[in-house]
Amino acid sequence: MTGEISLFVNPAAGRGRGARAVQPAARALRDAGYSVRTVLGSDTDDALRRAREAVAAGTGALIAVGGDGLISLALRAVAGTGTPLGVVAVGTGNDFGRALGLPVRDPAAAGRIAADALKNHTIRELDLGRVGGRWFGTVLASGFDSRVNDRGNHMRWPTGRFKYDLAMVAELAAFKPVPYRITLDDGAEREVEATLVAVGNGPSYGGGMRICADAVMDDGLFDVTVVGECSRATLLKVFPRVYRGTHLSHPVVTVHRTAKITLAAPGLTGYADGEPLGPLPLTAQCVPGAVRVLAPGR
Repeated sequence: MTGEISLFVNPAAGRGRGARAVQPAARALRDAGYSVRTVLGSDTDDALRRAREAVAAGTGALIAVGGDGLISLALRAVAGTGTPLGVVAVGTGNDFGRALGLPVRDPAAAGRIAADALKNHTIRELDLGRVGGRWFGTVLASGFDSRVNDRGNHMRWPTGRFKYDLAMVAELAAFKPVPYRITLDDGAEREVEATLVAVGNGPSYGGGMRICADAVMDDGLFDVTVVGECSRATLLKVFPRVYRGTHLSHPVVTVHRTAKITLAAPGLTGYADGEPLGPLPLTAQCVPGAVRVLAPGR
């Protein structure tokens, strides 16, 4: 590895905050004595290719400047390589950065933390989830929440978080429990009617919804939150509690801890780190120590 740091940038993150964050983050790294180059692709595939090239060339660190979508892409470049990942969280949700206790929408502070971690070798090893060849750092969503994502992604108006609030209202109107088949580790398959199943390597998704509130990112296990069959009225009562993590005590909610899970259900798309993975069935494996991150200790 070299003293050169690669800033992996999504200029559109957070309605343009990604582009504005580059200069203060780069300045903090240069002030610490590092040379900085920017990695910016013309599209997702090109960006991933360029990030992987930077890692293969021995960059001292890959610093993701953007939101959870860009961090998910960065994980695909650094997972299993030993190259540390830095996070300048300037997107809409920023759940990966929040889980690590990193500053949100403060690129200068985030850049200083990354530089200090490199200088002092305070690098955390974190678990990641893996589905086939895809990695995720926060939560794999399926069910009501993934349907909200599906609907929101097809809406042109409104923009930002309001789009997903409107999508949630629309999905509530059409809501029906889903027949799941769930296999934990190598145990017997379970059949359950559920509103959603969330597989958490980290505690939150959607900009602070603590769906897997007790998940720890370096314990070698997923926290799996199952919201069982419930009425619309119950769902409306339970869902606001997700922001505090107090929904886990509700009778319709159960939590499992497992290193591997297979989810099967008709007509559902799995989303991880807010990005589509593909239709169920999907098998997710928790991979201990899969990524090295420039972040303070717990």
